[in-house]
Amino acid sequence: MSLLPSLAEIDAAAAVIDRVVPPTPHYSWPLLNARAGCELWVKHDNHTAVGSFKIRGALAYLGRLVQREPDVRGVIAATRGNFGQAIAFAAGRHGLKATLVVPRRNSPEKNRAMRALGAELIEHGDDFQAALLRSAELATDRGLHPVPSFHRDLVLGNAVSALSFLRGAPTLDLIYVPIGLGSGICAMMAARDALGAPAKIIGVAADRAPGIALSFAARHVVSHPVSTRIADGLACSTPNSDALEQILPGADAVVRVTDEEVESAMRIYFSDTHNVAEGAAAAGLAAVLKDAARNAGRRVGLVCTGSNVDSAVFARVLGGAAAGLD
Repeated sequence: MSLLPSLAEIDAAAAVIDRVVPPTPHYSWPLLNARAGCELWVKHDNHTAVGSFKIRGALAYLGRLVQREPDVRGVIAATRGNFGQAIAFAAGRHGLKATLVVPRRNSPEKNRAMRALGAELIEHGDDFQAALLRSAELATDRGLHPVPSFHRDLVLGNAVSALSFLRGAPTLDLIYVPIGLGSGICAMMAARDALGAPAKIIGVAADRAPGIALSFAARHVVSHPVSTRIADGLACSTPNSDALEQILPGADAVVRVTDEEVESAMRIYFSDTHNVAEGAAAAGLAAVLKDAARNAGRRVGLVCTGSNVDSAVFARVLGGAAAGLD
């Protein structure tokens, strides 16, 4: 079975998921178009019940899990926040207990949101990899199902949104998608291939979390420490090998953006559209603006993947406009 779902599979998933999470809008914003020098279409997956695109993947994964394993008692996952909110939301719909492991000093507001959705939150380690290892230990100790950060069913659910974007927007030349562990970009590739659309797909990595960009260039998994201060959703030191296997033939390039470029893009999203974009979500726009000369006159797609940024962090970022950083 291919890792990327077929058109029939995505449509079947949409029939279930769209009743819970309505399709999010896509807009072409005049101010962004003028700034980017192209016709830019933004898919606003920051407009979901948990403020990120990950909700559909979680619904698909847990929906299939309870069909396969009707006796499952609870689930556990490692997260920086958005994935955890999505898992907690989906677990609640199935009457399952969600346990989430986050690194110490994780986003306080994302932690509050996960707890508000009914999850038990455990803080462990200094980065995502440490939280991931601890979640695996607890899964065994507590008899919980470990939800992986990358899986075909996560791609399937996320492809529901990608498919609605490609069907609803004009034919796109390029689509920029931020890469964390890969379910978002693989979902976009699945939708594109299912429709036979011509768009080239560009992955976006944080310059201070370059593992996926280095892996794409080397054609094999390359680990690298992360130090991004703003794009925590992209802060993965070791790319997923299954995701990379799909990204290598399916993506045209992986672009790296700096923290400064990401923060500028967060300000631009707010000033030009009054949308709040977290760092990982703004990375896509940062890459589009970085590639402005190459994209001039083209029709470009972009996924705004989430809006979950702490208020204090967002206030600091917006303050950069007053300092003339854009």
